[in-house]
Amino acid sequence: MLPRLAVVLSHPTQYYSPWFRWLRTHTALDFRVFYLWEFGVTAKTDPHFLTPIQWDVDLLTGYEHEFVPNTARRPGTEHFWGLRNPTLTARLAAWRPDAMLIFGYAYASHLRAIGWARRHGVPLVFRGDSHFLGRPAPGLAATFLLRQLYRQFSAVTYVGQANRDYFTKLGVPDSKLFFAPHAVDASLFSPENPEARRAADALRAELGLERKRVILFAGKFVAAKQPAELLEAFLALNLPDTALVFVGDGPEKDALQTRARATPSGRVHFLLFANQSEMPARYLLADVFALPSRGHYETWGLAVNEAMQLGRPCLVSDRVGCQQDLITEGETGWVFRADDPNELRAKLTAALTVDLAPFQSRVAARIARYGYAQTTTGLLDALGSLPVFSK
Repeated sequence: MLPRLAVVLSHPTQYYSPWFRWLRTHTALDFRVFYLWEFGVTAKTDPHFLTPIQWDVDLLTGYEHEFVPNTARRPGTEHFWGLRNPTLTARLAAWRPDAMLIFGYAYASHLRAIGWARRHGVPLVFRGDSHFLGRPAPGLAATFLLRQLYRQFSAVTYVGQANRDYFTKLGVPDSKLFFAPHAVDASLFSPENPEARRAADALRAELGLERKRVILFAGKFVAAKQPAELLEAFLALNLPDTALVFVGDGPEKDALQTRARATPSGRVHFLLFANQSEMPARYLLADVFALPSRGHYETWGLAVNEAMQLGRPCLVSDRVGCQQDLITEGETGWVFRADDPNELRAKLTAALTVDLAPFQSRVAARIARYGYAQTTTGLLDALGSLPVFSK
């Protein structure tokens, strides 16, 4: 009988559910996903989008999974007690895994699962994407605790260079580190999808964007993502035949719209929050995707993967976790210092004026190395380092 892998994850996501299906289809790995919350498959209000969200893509079929009841008074991933699943360890014990892959550690149930695995001799594999970009390493006490935490894991998968540096600085040896990059569903974000291209063409016509160079911001309108700074940089340039399109929602929306109306040039457009199946058309209506975040929580920026799957170069800040892996200056996009508005304007100028034709093949070649096949190879290598999987 093949060894069994328990996967502990907070909730179904549009990024990992397609990968789990891919794993089931393309490997013999025997695994079950234990979800700790139903966000994404039932309509729940996102605290940043400020709107109820239920993803419109299939998150649950094609792989084995179960939902563990969450008894938190205020369920969610915003605080430590948001994932409180008293029956998790009993469910794990009933399934009898030979190893456990756990995503993160910052919630009550994660620590409960880690403790259970250690007591019962179940080897642990960790997956996270933290980094130290733009901030110093934690203090002595926090560093000590994190080092102790990561010593509990037999293997650690890292998603990119900044994430690898994070683990290395916290004492994880090279022998335990395995590259399993962040990836998105390439079948959904395919540049060959005629339906998405027709929808993008219709949006461009509706917004009057024909023959214009379009910058796209898509995501949560929160200060940490710097949509206001992007808007100010764009307006200051005042370049002809250019447009900035915002897609999403959040607490900054009213201020952004008010500022855009103060310069009535018709160059700034706002589209409503788009569900996952609608996003390919949003990326395709643009020429460049922008993720100017300054927040430390932008641990990777999977929207960059999505945009690059569709051939779009990206403008990102140096706080975005993926920039060392996916963005090479002037080849697949541009990187600016998150706290430097002058550099943002300079890089935005380049994105709005250079010939973008050479970028497409370079973007495609780069993102081809960040797919589910590569993520799976990293996971299988990590599992292969465990005695129970290497027999």
